[in-house]
Amino acid sequence: MELSPFISKHYDRILTLASFGYFQRSIRRAIRDMNIQPEDQILDLGCGTGSNDYLMSGYMNENGGILGMDISEEMRTQFLKRFRNDGRVRFLDQRIDQPFQIGESFDKVLISLVIHGFPHEVRLGIIENAKKHLRAGGSFFILDYSEFDMASMPAVHRKIFKTVECKYAFDFIERDWKTILAQHGFGDFREHFYLKRYMRLLEAVLK
Repeated sequence: MELSPFISKHYDRILTLASFGYFQRSIRRAIRDMNIQPEDQILDLGCGTGSNDYLMSGYMNENGGILGMDISEEMRTQFLKRFRNDGRVRFLDQRIDQPFQIGESFDKVLISLVIHGFPHEVRLGIIENAKKHLRAGGSFFILDYSEFDMASMPAVHRKIFKTVECKYAFDFIERDWKTILAQHGFGDFREHFYLKRYMRLLEAVLK
């Protein structure tokens, strides 16, 4: 899912305004729930402007590190500006929906509100990219929509979802993501819910 230059430039502000601030509060809670350790090495797939990485870096000491991956030139500009004085946080211009090998292993891999925007077969490739860059016992975090029945949503929420979301999101919310991740070698699942349980942080540990 690629964003227009205008959306990319104002991405963080748009999300904050559209959700009346609830979105950013939920993101802060989700980052807290990742239980980041001071020396963790984290890979952020589809890092955007680096707003999540800024929050994650606050839990790290000088030995921690974050590698953000994205392909948007505007996102890259904002990311590098945000971290121009922080050598712990790096940016890599790299597609996450194609196989890649960067020669590093990480304690945690995060993908936040990105994976639902791909066809399912592409999502499976992204999961494999995360898997091959995790250390044994490392955690893969998917922060995205939870699994829910569209028909059970209040009418106003359903209308908003159908209006703003891409076609792949409707397929995403119907799938059993614990079973899918288990088929790729993950287990020990933990989950946290936000925004009236429509958003979830799903943690899956690489066996």
